[in-house]
Amino acid sequence: MLTPTPAVARLRLTDFRCYAALRLEVAPAADTGPVVLYGPNGAGKTNLLEALSFLSPGRGLRRARLADVGRHGADGGWAVSARLLTADGETDVGTGLERREGANGSSVERRAVRIDGSNAAGPAALADLLGVQWLTPQMDRLFLEGAGARRRFLDRLVFGFDPEHIRRTVAYEKALRERARLLKAGGADPAWLSALEAQMSGHAIAIAAARRDAVDRIERALAHGIGPFPRATIRVSGSVEDGLEDRPAVDVETGFAEALRQGRSRDAETGGAAEGPHRSDLLVRHAAKDMAAADCSTGEQKALLIAVLLANARLEAARRGSPPMLLLDEVAAHLDGERRAALYEEILALGGQAWLTGTDRSLFEALAGRARFFEVRDAAVSDRGVG
Repeated sequence: MLTPTPAVARLRLTDFRCYAALRLEVAPAADTGPVVLYGPNGAGKTNLLEALSFLSPGRGLRRARLADVGRHGADGGWAVSARLLTADGETDVGTGLERREGANGSSVERRAVRIDGSNAAGPAALADLLGVQWLTPQMDRLFLEGAGARRRFLDRLVFGFDPEHIRRTVAYEKALRERARLLKAGGADPAWLSALEAQMSGHAIAIAAARRDAVDRIERALAHGIGPFPRATIRVSGSVEDGLEDRPAVDVETGFAEALRQGRSRDAETGGAAEGPHRSDLLVRHAAKDMAAADCSTGEQKALLIAVLLANARLEAARRGSPPMLLLDEVAAHLDGERRAALYEEILALGGQAWLTGTDRSLFEALAGRARFFEVRDAAVSDRGVG
């Protein structure tokens, strides 16, 4: 088997969720295909996927507070480290909770990142090394809940096309929070507010353009079909994204800055800003039925979500030369046999590393001889080989 890149060859956890300490040798360098984690509910399978999700920017697949990730009974600190196999060789990556004393003597928490023994500027640096995408049971309601979860899902897809997207979104949100703080306090210098709004507008245009570009690419990939999964149509909707449909970017940027200026009084009362890329939404439809995903059955919604994820993985593989690492939590149990088999074949065809969890090993028998199996029980992981 050719070595897919990038892939996790070794994973170490310290005081992470239910794991006091874990060293997991995933596979020899020549054999890093799909990884199956099976065992009873509550054994620690999803915790392993969450640890892997911290090898990318953001708050992980559970979006937990950093202090809540540490093992119960420990001091709250935690660490995740991995040896990655990349096209350029092996890379050691580590991340974890770091506490420092603030200017007023208070404790300041942040997520530290080290790459090959050197401190990185922050979690955003991880996007340059490894693309990571995931599906969890909580995402089964992605099309039924608020726009925030769909927007975060979209932005993770965009990271695969444009690693700078994470830095722009962080910068935009920082300026948004600072503007909201000044408006709430009152009496802010109008010139300083205008400077913040200019920053927000510049980042907003870049964020919206990157989203539109990624969505256009994924839409074209979806048109080719993903096996037995229903064809989805997708688009991003928001004041800035919609403005770029038929207006020059400079005009949209100027208009957004003016909308922020005119909305200061309202935003001072409500907080945040009434419009902008922080309020955009990802709209998904079942193409054959011409039906919004939210109106489809639960099974169809899951299948549409998988179709979008796989289409994106194909595109990322073509763009970066390697697909993203896929973290698929309890996905197989909710698919019929045909779609389950198609999912496995697509993962193998992509050639990247995918981690799949389930309570029943029999769900993964089609991967026997082609995946690494680990049994997880009571926060203990046992290597069961390749089936």
